[in-house]
Amino acid sequence: MALRAALLKSIWYAFTSLDTEDSGKVSKSQLKVLSHNLHSVLRIPHDPAALERHFSDDDDGPVSSQGYMPYLNQFILDKVIEGTFVKEEVDELCWTLCSKKNYRPDAHRVLSNQDSMRVWCLFNFLADDKYPLTLVPEEAEYLLRKISSVMPVELTCVELEEFLLQDAVQKDGLNVWSFLDVVNSAAVSRGVDGESIGVAVEKVYREMVGNVLKEGYLWKKGHLRRNWTERWFCLKPGSLSYYVGEDCKDCKGVIEMDQNCCVEVLTDRDGKRCMFCVKTLNKTFEISAPDSRQRQEWITAFQTALRLSADGRVSQHEELKARRRELREERERRRALRAEETRRLRELQGEREEQLAELELLKEAQRQARVSLQQEEQRRRSQHEELQKTLQRQLQEAQEARANLRAEVAVRDLEAEHQQRRIRELEDLHHRLQEALEQQIRARQEEETYRYTQTRLLAEEEEKVKSLLALQEEQEEQLQQTQREKQELMQEMERKSQALGDAQHQLDRVRASRRRVDQDIAAAQRKLRQASTSVKHWNVQMNRLMHPIGPGERRASSSNLLAPPVRIPSVSETESRPPPRPEREKQNSIDYENMDYIENAKLNTE
Repeated sequence: MALRAALLKSIWYAFTSLDTEDSGKVSKSQLKVLSHNLHSVLRIPHDPAALERHFSDDDDGPVSSQGYMPYLNQFILDKVIEGTFVKEEVDELCWTLCSKKNYRPDAHRVLSNQDSMRVWCLFNFLADDKYPLTLVPEEAEYLLRKISSVMPVELTCVELEEFLLQDAVQKDGLNVWSFLDVVNSAAVSRGVDGESIGVAVEKVYREMVGNVLKEGYLWKKGHLRRNWTERWFCLKPGSLSYYVGEDCKDCKGVIEMDQNCCVEVLTDRDGKRCMFCVKTLNKTFEISAPDSRQRQEWITAFQTALRLSADGRVSQHEELKARRRELREERERRRALRAEETRRLRELQGEREEQLAELELLKEAQRQARVSLQQEEQRRRSQHEELQKTLQRQLQEAQEARANLRAEVAVRDLEAEHQQRRIRELEDLHHRLQEALEQQIRARQEEETYRYTQTRLLAEEEEKVKSLLALQEEQEEQLQQTQREKQELMQEMERKSQALGDAQHQLDRVRASRRRVDQDIAAAQRKLRQASTSVKHWNVQMNRLMHPIGPGERRASSSNLLAPPVRIPSVSETESRPPPRPEREKQNSIDYENMDYIENAKLNTE
C-alpha cells in the first residue's frame, strides 16, 4: 500500500503536468503516451488492445483524473510487483513531465535539476495522501532542519519563518514548487553553493526515500585471509551492505538483518580499537569504527534496524511521519477542544454576567423593598407609640376623672361604672392592637428568616456556576412564591391597617364623647359650687334668724372672760335641722336641677 501510494503521488504530478489549460482534464492521446511510458519504467507487459478498448468510446474529448483512475488501477498499479523495477526511474519520468511546466531554473536558483528532483521526492514522501498534494508548515520546517543538519550553514532564517507562518500557508499548506523556491531563496540568502546543498539533499534523500539508516566507512575483518579491509557500509532496515567505495557500485556482501542477528561490543585487539561484531546464524562479522562515538552511533542504528525488521517495517521515516501526523492531529484536536472550551467559557461568562446583572437587579429590588418596609415599619411604630401614649393619657385622665367623681359626687357611681366599662373596652382594644402588633412582628421575623434563607440560596448559586441554569428556574419559582407570600402579607397588613383605622375612629368618637362628658361635669361642678355658695349664704341667714337678739342682751366683750360662750351651730347641724319652708323648697329645686343635669350627662355619655 505504501508503494502504491508513493507511485500514485508521482503519477498525479505527471497527469496534472499534461493539463496545460488547468481544466482538470487531459487529452486521450497524451494519456496513451503516459500509460506506455509507465508500463515501460514499471516493467509491466504493455497491452495496447486493453488501452484501446478503455479509450474506444465515441467521445474524443479530454479525460479527467477520475476517468483515468480505473484504467490506472486495473492495468498498471494492480500489476506492479515490488523489486522488479527501479522507483527512481518512475520518479525521474514524472519529474521530467511536471518540471517542464512548473519548474524553470534561473540564475538565482542554486539547486540542480537532480537535486530539485530529490527535493521533490522528499516533498512527496512527507506529503499526506490528499490531493492536491501539499505539505504542512511543520513538515516543511522539519525537512529544512533535516537538510540543514548535514550542512555547515543553517538554511532557516527569519524571512523563511515568516513565510511559513502566513495565514494562507497555515491554512492550505505549501505546494512543492513554492517549497523549491523557498529552498533556493534560503540557500541564496545564506550564501550556500550548489555542491554543499546537493550533498546534503542527496544524503537526506538516501536516508528518507532510500531507507538508509546509516552509511559510512568501517574496517571489516575478512573470513578467509583474516585481514582488515576498509569498506563502505550501508545499513537499511532489512540488510547491511558493504561496498568497495561510497559510489555503491561494487557490492562485496550483504548481511541479512533478521531475528537471528545481534550486535555486541568487542574489546580492542589486533591493533584495532572501537570494535563491535554483528552475529548472524552462520557467521560473525568483526568491525572497527573510527572512534567510540561512531561505534555507538552504528550500534544504535543496528538496534533500530533490528527493531524495524522485527516489526515488519521497511522505513523508519514512515513511522516517524505517522507519529508526527498523529501528534499534529492530537494538537489539532486539543486546539479544537481549547477553542470549544474557550467558546463555552465565553458563553458561560456571558450567561454568568447576565445572571449577575439579574441578581443585582433582584438585590436592588430587595433593598428598595427592605427600605420601604423599614420606613413603613417605622411609621407604624411611631403611630403605635402615639396611639399608646394617647391611650395612656386618656386612661390617666379617665382614672383622675373617676377618682374626682367618686370623691365629689356619689350619685355618679352609675356613670363611673359606665366609664369603667368603656375603659375596659378601650383596654381590650389596646390588647387586641398589641396582639395585632405582635402578629405583625412575628410576620416580620418570618419574612426576615425567609430573606436570610433566600440570601443563603443566592450565595450557594454563586458557588454553583455550572448548575446555574437549573437553579435559576428553582429561584424563579421561589421568587414567585415569595411574591405571593409578600402579597398575602401586604393584604394582611392592609386588613390590620384598616382595623387600626377603625379603632382610631372609635377612639376619636370616645375622645369626643369624653370631652362632652368633661364639659358636662365642669358645668355640673360650677352649678354645684353656685349651689354650695347659696346654701352657705342661706345657712348664715338662718343662723341669724334662729338666734335673735333679745332685749337686755349684750354682746360679749373681750374683757369678760367669765361669760358663757355662745354656741354657733355647724353647717352639718344646720343642714340636719329642718329648715324653714321657703329655704327647703329652694333646696329641693336645686336638687332637682342637679338630678336633671346628671340625667342629661348620662344621656350624652351614652
